[in-house]
Amino acid sequence: LGSLTKGLDTYSYKHSLGVCAGICPFNFPAMIPLWMMPMAIATGNTFVLKPSEKVPGATIILASLLQKAGLPDGVLNVVHGSKKTVDFICDSKEIRAISFVGSNEAGAYIHERGTRNMKRVQSNMGAKNHAVVMPDANEEVVVNAIVGAAFGAAGQRCMALSTVIFVGEAIKMLPEIVRRSKALIIGFGMNEKVDIGPLISKEAKLRVEKLIRAGEEFGAEVLLDGRNLAVENFENGNFVGPTILSNVVKGNPAYEKEIFGPVLCCSTAKTLNDAIEFVNSNPFGNGTAIFTRSGASARKFQNEVEVGQVGINVAIPVPLPMFSFTGNKGSFIGNAHFYGKQGVSFYTQT
Repeated sequence: LGSLTKGLDTYSYKHSLGVCAGICPFNFPAMIPLWMMPMAIATGNTFVLKPSEKVPGATIILASLLQKAGLPDGVLNVVHGSKKTVDFICDSKEIRAISFVGSNEAGAYIHERGTRNMKRVQSNMGAKNHAVVMPDANEEVVVNAIVGAAFGAAGQRCMALSTVIFVGEAIKMLPEIVRRSKALIIGFGMNEKVDIGPLISKEAKLRVEKLIRAGEEFGAEVLLDGRNLAVENFENGNFVGPTILSNVVKGNPAYEKEIFGPVLCCSTAKTLNDAIEFVNSNPFGNGTAIFTRSGASARKFQNEVEVGQVGINVAIPVPLPMFSFTGNKGSFIGNAHFYGKQGVSFYTQT
């Protein structure tokens, strides 16, 4: 503002922080670094990027492409490793801000250690994303959306649709979801005919199977079982096929924990109010969706559900880059979200 009084102007500027860092998960080794480093670099910072030790190659390809495009040496720096490297990033006096995507355990640890060392930290963490299906929903839309959102990427994504709540007579759509899911092809991920590839590791496979078993023991009915799968030429692969559990209630381990595998939990509710209460009682808040032809139901759900990203007949409501990724509750720790205007604020100081 100019001329606030005689001889007095006031200006406010955004400046870069200096050195920022990103710690990435295995599941989207190209996309998630691109949530971080372009915004950080465009706002004038240099960037230290640590990819998952399970999939380091994509980050090296990105760095090579940026180098060929003319990015000066030292602007992007790639470091490899596991916990010791994470601790170095959290403790380094030169690093001013940390972006993290991954599990709740790691995210809470990085946020606590980083903020203790006076850094800004944004932590995108776990999720349990719900879809609410109303009786008036278009069945073909529902089936296509849920099958793709639940089992795409073998369920290894924080926006996977892992729970469906059928309201009233909408439960009649479940058999078709089972039938369509059973037809999915499991195999080598680079094969164009394959719908679902393997899990990231043997440990991940064992964990998913353990949670399926725990869900069944708690009283869920296994409508489609993806365990004990034999894939030709990959008999020792880390494959779990689409798995659908019905009659899942709160307290069931398969519902309470983020499975991070191709497992869909199915529950029922008598009314939309009951379904909203079910969603809101969950500690996570990444994404949710409602399937309905009713504008009134859609608006009620949008206004009353306590989740950061809401889809209306859209199964995975991930925002475009001009908006911010706004997971909340137990899915996020920090005061500024990824990309969009909040991303600019995170990587700058005023």
